[in-house]
Amino acid sequence: MTWVRKIWKVAWRLAVCLLLLAWIFQAIFYNEGRLEWSELNPGKDWHALTRKERFDIAWLYGPTRLWETFKLMKAWALALSVVLMGMTIFLGVVRWQMVLRVHGLQMPLWRITQISLVAHFFNSFLLGSVGGDLLKAYYVARETHHKKTEAVITVFVDRILGLFSMLVFACVMMIPNLDLLTYNYRLRMLVWLILAMTAGCAMFLVVSFWGGVSKSVPGARKWLRKLPKGEMIERSLEAFREFGKDKTFLFRMLPIWTICNIVLVLHFLSLTWGFGLDLSPLALSAIVPMVTSISALPITPSGLGVRENLYVWMLAAPGIDTPAAQALLLSLVGYAGSLLWSLIGGVVYLTLRDREHLKEIAAEGPPTSFN
Repeated sequence: MTWVRKIWKVAWRLAVCLLLLAWIFQAIFYNEGRLEWSELNPGKDWHALTRKERFDIAWLYGPTRLWETFKLMKAWALALSVVLMGMTIFLGVVRWQMVLRVHGLQMPLWRITQISLVAHFFNSFLLGSVGGDLLKAYYVARETHHKKTEAVITVFVDRILGLFSMLVFACVMMIPNLDLLTYNYRLRMLVWLILAMTAGCAMFLVVSFWGGVSKSVPGARKWLRKLPKGEMIERSLEAFREFGKDKTFLFRMLPIWTICNIVLVLHFLSLTWGFGLDLSPLALSAIVPMVTSISALPITPSGLGVRENLYVWMLAAPGIDTPAAQALLLSLVGYAGSLLWSLIGGVVYLTLRDREHLKEIAAEGPPTSFN
């Protein structure tokens, strides 16, 4: 039954991902095919064709025109986007190291970088609920034997703080883009979703860092200890509280959050330069974190399909008017840069796997018998 449940969790997310991708590709191929057919058959009515004929034309000419659009990408801009994507990963490494230090966990930067690259690989290529974050938790817990619970909590805190910083950045940058983002119903709904996610995330952090129900309910902690693994739950709560006790923690994190979000916007902006698009950096500074935050919701593997539809919706909005094909390619090429760094993480994993396994055996000491 457990395996059936796991397969179902993977299957429905993969199905949603494929459905969203098929939807957006069909819409774009339909438009590209219509344009190509109209150029080849001037004066003829596209709508006079049967639905099947339009479908066949869309998939005959659509992929070719999309590929021709992709070839317009300038190589230097593509290379720059890959470098900027790598910078976001490294900034995430620095951010996690700062989170670890709150609990006095000192790990070398090179080691955190290795773990983060391997986690990035698993986040990109593994489906289901077990991904890179759990792998990060496993590695850091194994290497910090005296504070395993605290080490695992740092992975979760790093993830939620990264999302929260992106949401706050999106909210701030929505202010100068209100006219653009409230122009139509779809964009207004996305604005409300971002505001709701920001409020929910903020509420969770306040309760986790500065106390919640257990402080106001007499005997709550005593009852908590009686639960299965109650001691571990209580220790986890105390690990969260440690971040609230550190008065300067959030202020120390603010610069790295800001830089990380700016680099993320620059990564996407470099792709627009590559396609020769004249997109407002101010508009992108709101759109990119909005799309990235919503794509982080566990709907499809790596947000694939969700992200592409969101970019096409938002970049095609009046005032931006980016062609749908180019908006789709911006999303896909940006994701390809992330996959490239995932492959590097895969190489790191394959290179260090056996060595790390031997280190673990050595740490356990020599066997006491040969039986």
